[in-house]
Amino acid sequence: MHLQGVLVCLFFYLMCPDNIGGVWWSFIHSRAVGSPLVMDPNSICRKTRRLVGKQQEICQKEPEVVSQVAKGAQLALAQCQFQFRHRKWNCSTQHKSFGRILNLDTRETAFVFAVTAAGVVYSVTQACSMGLLLQCTCADVKIRDFKTDGEWEWGGCGDNVEFGYLKSKAFMDARRKKRQNDMRTLIQLHNNEAGRLAVQNHMRKECKCHGLSGSCALKTCWRKMPIFNDVGNILKEKFDGATKMIGSNDGKSLMPEDITVKHPASEDLIYSENSPDFCKPNRRVGSLGTRDRDCDPLSKGVGGCDILCCGRGFKKFQMTVRENCRCVFKWCCEVNCKTCVTVKTIYRCL
Repeated sequence: MHLQGVLVCLFFYLMCPDNIGGVWWSFIHSRAVGSPLVMDPNSICRKTRRLVGKQQEICQKEPEVVSQVAKGAQLALAQCQFQFRHRKWNCSTQHKSFGRILNLDTRETAFVFAVTAAGVVYSVTQACSMGLLLQCTCADVKIRDFKTDGEWEWGGCGDNVEFGYLKSKAFMDARRKKRQNDMRTLIQLHNNEAGRLAVQNHMRKECKCHGLSGSCALKTCWRKMPIFNDVGNILKEKFDGATKMIGSNDGKSLMPEDITVKHPASEDLIYSENSPDFCKPNRRVGSLGTRDRDCDPLSKGVGGCDILCCGRGFKKFQMTVRENCRCVFKWCCEVNCKTCVTVKTIYRCL
């Protein structure tokens, strides 16, 4: 699956999880492989004619916000592939596997929903700070709202994360709230919230000095979102410690499968299905297997040949490769790189 299709897959999962199969796959197959990435709101909303109610209203009344939601999905996909680059499941977009994994309720799916919710918060909030959205401005921070520590005061253009949080919640939770007694719905709503909190609860203070000759007699400070890689790291830690849940006796809530495990907090990730065996290809669950994956023979971790190759062994060879180097990130979401030619020793799973 090419990038255009995967991003639209994520977008439709935000807008219409009940109809994911028919709608976005029909869109993907209508695009030529290698076609340019187009995530403008008009292009996206034309594909949502089967949607009703809140989804149509959002597309019609807030197209510029829709564009930022799409960018949030793009940001989330890139972060997912970065965080899982050394694991058996690596957030691959090949052969429709990404769509199939979303139909499960595993810890991998939990991460995808959480990082997508975080990506939407991040993209919408960033657009507010850059003046790209008429609906919002910089954060309205009053000095009395915070305790100061020394010669500085709140000011500048703080990131309006509250607006980004609300838009992410509106996009990702609207359809699912109608079935809050459904176990899968409860899990997805929880993981959506965990993703949003990974941004909102980790805001940082950034300051600028004022004074003669750089004396910094006074500092003006504002709240700024964490770097999105840091958000990804937070959610990856939550993935590693995710809690398996079952339905409680009241039929309206969840509880840990292991009664000795503490009930997860709002920022934790939860799931209800064990992950499939990603060692072997399995089209039904979206597993591509690990054959021909590059590995590290010296590592004892998840990216090491012993684990990644699932005991099948690996081959060693040299290859002249052209690869991106000296990359510079440009908001949003573009990376400009040089091309370098090097000879590498490659270790690849059998």
